[in-house]
Formats: sequence, C-alpha cells, structure tokens
Amino acid sequence: MSAKGLEVIDHTVQTTHEWINELKERLDWVGHRDALHLLRATLTGLRDHLGIEEVADFAAQLPLLIRGMFYEGWQPASTPLKDRSQQAFVDRIEKQIASSIDYRGIEDISTVFKLLNARISAGEVCDMRGNLPSGIRGLWPK
Repeated sequence: MSAKGLEVIDHTVQTTHEWINELKERLDWVGHRDALHLLRATLTGLRDHLGIEEVADFAAQLPLLIRGMFYEGWQPASTPLKDRSQQAFVDRIEKQIASSIDYRGIEDISTVFKLLNARISAGEVCDMRGNLPSGIRGLWPK
C-alpha cells in the first residue's frame, strides 16, 4: 500500500519511469530527460495528425502521467494538421528536441514507435498507423 493511500499515483509514476527507462535504453541515450522530451514531442506530433476519436482511443492505453503530457496544450479544433507530410512531422519534433546532443533524427523517432509497438495493443497500433498519412506511417515499423 502507498504511504499516502494513493496507489494510482504511485503506479503511474512507476509505469512512466518504466517507459522512459525502456526508451532511453532503446535509444542508447545518456539522459532520461531527453528521452522523455523525445517521447512527448513524438506523441504530441502523432496526436495532432489524428482525429479526436482515434486520439482518445490511443490515449486510453497510455500511463496516466504520459496521457496528461499527451493532452497538454491540445486544441482539437485545429487537428488534424493541414501539413501532413513526413518532413513537417520530423521538423516539428526536431524543433522540440534540438537541445539533445544524442538526437539522431528519423532513427530516434522510429525508436519511439518501436516502444509504442511494445507497450500499446497490436490492434490500437494498427488503427493508429492506418489513420496516419503514408509518409508518417513509413516511420512507424510494423
């Protein structure tokens, strides 16, 4: 039992650390903060390329803390974005992660997608990929 009786908070913090640690290892990066930053940038990039229903279905499978970051700043009326090219997607992430010395571009974005493949149900991954423009879908390994 949690010291404060808030097991849901303890659980989401633990699960969020597991996601970040796994991503950091997959990326072979030094910093946890940079791994979290890349995860957030990629997730919000995905969010802004999907319809409201798909966003909600996907978010339901995220740990509570990551789900909050996923939704933070979202403006549903402005999505999906008009520029749905792979380059615009990558540029947006790169702008947010530019301070990371470990960032290697598309390779690292695909690593985030590999984490999602391991952590999200196969059916939801299939739905997500199917609702993305082909260029962005090409970054997400099956």
